[in-house]
Amino acid sequence: MLKFVWLWAAILLPLPLLIRYLFPARNTHNDAALRIPFMQDFQSIENKGQKTSSNTFILILASLAWLLLVLAAMRPQWLGDAVELPVSGRDLMMAVDLSGSMQVEDFKINGRTVNRLQATKHVASEFIQSRQGDRIGLILFGRQAYLQTPLTFDRNTVNTLLNESAIGLAGKETAIGDAIGLAIKRLIKFDQEAKFDQQQDDNKQSRVLILLTDGANTAGDLTPLKAAELAADNNLKIYTIGIGADEMIRNTFFGAQRVNPSADLDEKTLKGIADKTDGRYFRARDTKELKKIYSLLNELEPTEKESQHFRPISALYYWPLAIAFILATIIAIVKVYPVLINLLSSLTRTKVSEQ
Repeated sequence: MLKFVWLWAAILLPLPLLIRYLFPARNTHNDAALRIPFMQDFQSIENKGQKTSSNTFILILASLAWLLLVLAAMRPQWLGDAVELPVSGRDLMMAVDLSGSMQVEDFKINGRTVNRLQATKHVASEFIQSRQGDRIGLILFGRQAYLQTPLTFDRNTVNTLLNESAIGLAGKETAIGDAIGLAIKRLIKFDQEAKFDQQQDDNKQSRVLILLTDGANTAGDLTPLKAAELAADNNLKIYTIGIGADEMIRNTFFGAQRVNPSADLDEKTLKGIADKTDGRYFRARDTKELKKIYSLLNELEPTEKESQHFRPISALYYWPLAIAFILATIIAIVKVYPVLINLLSSLTRTKVSEQ
């Protein structure tokens, strides 16, 4: 469907006629400005250039160009077919641990041994892409917590920034409490920027934080359980994921030894965080379990709640504007070219006569 944003601009159509009526052309035949050398030559050019057919042609082109300019000023747009978008209204924050222990290689992807962060990226990327209709934000934390991506519908950007993260980027230690506190702060700020109270209420009922870590809180100003209490007060549900294998073989000076690479994982605190916020705690010992957890999260927090429709809009103003420019160029060439040719001829004749 064709639509004009500024339909009122059509009142400009009779403007040239109005200007011609209010300010008629003056007879400048005897003006001193025409008393220049080669006046007879210019007079002959004017007599030849002002033929009726030429005037009519230029008038048609000028009228068409003006019509196209007014059409461009009306900002024509093409409205495409309605497209349905699923919108859940959910604000989903993801907090990913980048502490030094995430470099432990106790996960496998397609038979290849990888560290915990690589496994997290592999699984979380699929999860992010499946969250159509959610606003997703990304927090990276180590010794400090950083907001990498604010709440956005742009899942590709969130994925890109997650995949670009690196171990130690936020420090070697783990500040779980500060990560939760930052998520709360960003959600409160989002509420303050919201325009409608109803929208705020809906968001408060659908706030989710997925926190993934492989250790215990060893840094930060806010304790995890205190942060969980603040999260509960602000209707933020937290799903915690403890990542890391229970057993792996390490080659030492005394030979191969079985060790528990997840000995530092504070499961008690992670369970406490989940319980205080009506969330759940999950344990991911390998890539398969991690995938199951994210699949379960999709079931616990379904994406589509309602649908909205929008029509894609394509601007068309540049087409009439470009054609008007071409017509104006043609008019300029038609008007100026004969004058230039005759002027050059006159200069050539004068030069020859002087010789």
